[in-house]
Amino acid sequence: MFDLIAHNLAPIMFVGLFVFLLIGFPVAFSLGACGLAFAVIGISMGVLPESLMQALPLRLFGIMQNDTLLAIPFFTLMGLILERSGMAEDLLDTIGQLFGPLRGGLAIAVILVGALLAATTGVVAASVISMGLISLPIMLRYGYDRRIASGVIAASGTLAQIIPPSLVLIVLADQLGRSVGDMYKGAFIPGFILTGLYVGYVVLVAVFKPAHTPALPLEARVFRETNGNSGTPSLLVLTIISTAAAVMFGKNYAQIQTWWKGTEVTSVATDETIVVSMVVGVGLAFIIAVINKVARLGLLSRIAERVTFVLIPPLFLIFLVLGTIFLGIATPTEGGAMGALGAFAMAMARKRLSFSLLKQALNTTTKLSCFVLFILIGATMFGLTFQGVDGPKWVEHLLTGLPGGQLGFLIVVNILIFVLAFFLDFFELSFIVVPLLAPVADKLGIDLVWFGVLLAVNMQTSFMHPPFGFALFYLRSVAPDKPYVDRITKQPIAPVTTGQIYWGAVPFVCLQIIMVGLIIAFPDIVSRDKEVKYDLDKVKIEMPVETPLGTPAMPGVPASGAPSVDLKPEPLPGSAEADKSAEEEQKKIDELFNKK
Repeated sequence: MFDLIAHNLAPIMFVGLFVFLLIGFPVAFSLGACGLAFAVIGISMGVLPESLMQALPLRLFGIMQNDTLLAIPFFTLMGLILERSGMAEDLLDTIGQLFGPLRGGLAIAVILVGALLAATTGVVAASVISMGLISLPIMLRYGYDRRIASGVIAASGTLAQIIPPSLVLIVLADQLGRSVGDMYKGAFIPGFILTGLYVGYVVLVAVFKPAHTPALPLEARVFRETNGNSGTPSLLVLTIISTAAAVMFGKNYAQIQTWWKGTEVTSVATDETIVVSMVVGVGLAFIIAVINKVARLGLLSRIAERVTFVLIPPLFLIFLVLGTIFLGIATPTEGGAMGALGAFAMAMARKRLSFSLLKQALNTTTKLSCFVLFILIGATMFGLTFQGVDGPKWVEHLLTGLPGGQLGFLIVVNILIFVLAFFLDFFELSFIVVPLLAPVADKLGIDLVWFGVLLAVNMQTSFMHPPFGFALFYLRSVAPDKPYVDRITKQPIAPVTTGQIYWGAVPFVCLQIIMVGLIIAFPDIVSRDKEVKYDLDKVKIEMPVETPLGTPAMPGVPASGAPSVDLKPEPLPGSAEADKSAEEEQKKIDELFNKK
């Protein structure tokens, strides 16, 4: 019995951790207590050396010295300041007016604003709560189905987990030992694709169930021209001009780089091309709008000017954070600091920055940062003991023996993450499960940046899983739970039930699973810098021999180039060739001495 426990201490330890979690003990303290308890058991049984625990202080100091984790408080503070600066309200109001005349337009506006907020805040709670407070009453006012409205708000808020600057990508980069910038680049295109899947689902609902997603009534469309027109043609023309400029710039970006640097540039990273091209297109639209307003040309409608001037600040902030990271100007930590400073500037420009707002944002940032740090400390204690009892080898043997190779491993891992997401959030999954999976994935030849993005998409479901999804809890906290009278229409509005919120999340969880399948089926979706690998068995080294000036060239070798010498092997000792060579050398020596 003693030997059985000693040989299986790793799986017993893993089961013990989940017993702690199911009891309801806090995650950080569950990890630390489980690690220390099994360390004592292992030392008493002779499985672990006592000297192993001397590494614990060094690991804890290593956490404190980790510069990558500094990005977490910066991005959190930026998101909280922006949430309270009124930017989300202006975006939802403007884009809602733009898409409102279409069936499902309000839902599409919520998804697009969710993507913009995700690219500026990186915090799921901030996005879900902001849009729940602002857009849910409007969608209920105009007859949206409660399940559609709830699902759209919760799902668009979770885009903050996959679209950079995402907190989970920072944590995953730290756990996988990869650059945060590489993780951001890898998640850039999947974030856009997932946003498109959400929009496509809303369009299908609008086509097949139009009563669930009605258009805004005429009296609710406030940004109209004096003659009653919508003003969208001028916005469409401005969009076409700026998009064409961005596309042309993107196609010729390599040539522009060649002209700018003075050296030939054959190719540019996709993410960098997208960001810089977007800056060019948005900048052109902004310049046109400013000239039109200052010169009073009257070329743009009210909605065109409103959309341009409302979209510029968040897009500028996106470039300030992601653009500088993708272009290599700033590290993710420096980008987060610039983003926080930009959020302060935007809040001051809107006259929304107050001492109470700043105090609340700093308190929330400190709480979240301490939460992450304590989980990481507990995970370090658990990981040290788990490695001491050969836990990684146990996990490796368990997962590498699966049928199907890489594909079998990926299927099992994604099912495991999906199931664990019912009970754990993404921080806990990142600190507990990912360190166990990363070495196995690396041994199977899986690119860890690609693997991290895949896990990030899968971990999104932890926010959407009924009944423990945090996004559903955030929405439940701001959704009306009692009947109320709408302040504009003066009509009674029924409450949103918890069951409607849960059922509304199910289609979007399915879309997230489809996105996981797309990344596995088409791995090039994840943009990453390819590593150049050399086959050492095929490397050929040629040693040139310099010919002195004036020396005639050897027969068969051009005089202008250095001849390549074919090195012949030395004759074996005792052979006829070796004896002949020795005789010739001796004759040369005798002749030399005779001459002297």
